[in-house]
Amino acid sequence: MRIAFYGSSLLSAYWNGAATYYRGIIRELARHGHRTTFHEPDAFGRQQHRDMEPPDWAEVHVWPADADGLHRAIGVAAQADAVVKASGVGVFDDELLHGVMAAARPGALRIFWDVDAPATLAAMRADPTHPVRRALPGLDLVLTYGGGPPVVAAYRELGARRCVPVYNALDPDTHHPVSPDPRFAADLGFLANRLPDREARVEEFFLRPAALLPERRFTLGGNGWEDKAMPPNVARLGHVGTGVHNAFNCSALAVLNVARDSMAEVGFSPATRVFEAAGAGACLITDAWTGLELFLTPGAEVLSARDGAEVAAHLAELTPARARAIGQAARARILEEHTYARRGVQVDALLREHLARAREARVA
Repeated sequence: MRIAFYGSSLLSAYWNGAATYYRGIIRELARHGHRTTFHEPDAFGRQQHRDMEPPDWAEVHVWPADADGLHRAIGVAAQADAVVKASGVGVFDDELLHGVMAAARPGALRIFWDVDAPATLAAMRADPTHPVRRALPGLDLVLTYGGGPPVVAAYRELGARRCVPVYNALDPDTHHPVSPDPRFAADLGFLANRLPDREARVEEFFLRPAALLPERRFTLGGNGWEDKAMPPNVARLGHVGTGVHNAFNCSALAVLNVARDSMAEVGFSPATRVFEAAGAGACLITDAWTGLELFLTPGAEVLSARDGAEVAAHLAELTPARARAIGQAARARILEEHTYARRGVQVDALLREHLARAREARVA
């Protein structure tokens, strides 16, 4: 199947947390015989901060982020058997959604892939004329980055024909244990770009524990934190490229995950960082969210905290031996149940099922 995929970026994880998710899914789809062209805009400095070149398992079309580039990107949708518009492209999102679905040829699958479903759903509920809400009746399928039963029910209520979560996962070839790197040595490491809908939770789950444990070292990687007031025991690293994420995760006693506000509220939305950390065998501390146990067992494969005081308590009690045991258990669980190979099987089956239905409808 020829797939035209419109997303933020496949080539760059710079200000683009969905990059490793796209890579994992699309690489596996290639192994099932699908040919994907990923259309991404030249925007937000991502092309100047690439962390990979175009791979052999996908074609990449980088389009100028202007009206002419948009028009050309939309036009090639007509060549595909399946057209996928992801949320959060960052430029011309509404125009892309309308344009590529209108340009798709008759019989092509029309898919909206939502990488921030809780936020999209909140926007649709607030605005009956929201572009995604208006597009839902004409789409064959909505796929989501997470969200579980609450997101599926909400999408169906708003008019989606079918909604299926395709969760984040692990690519064991990319994320795996490596030797520690002194640059990232810490008691607690945290990777996250600064975003308005996560900042208050970062203050609670990361900065508050740092203040409560002044004798411990905390490292923070990610964009946007330069002017944020922090305790003196927090080392700001700036952008940390995906090529050294394994070293980052393997160099701290524990690493932290903090969900964005909407994802924490809905639950069932494990971030990419959860699987990256588990793949590296790191001991993960995460803010508590509904559905966590579907992926990792609290107390045995992950440490869960309801607030910053609990993060500090976990860290104060954590020994290197227990951290290793938790990290090893998490890695074993994720390798068994949550790899991109499994997600590829899931998405391949969905595509083939919908294509067969379309063929049957044409025959009828």
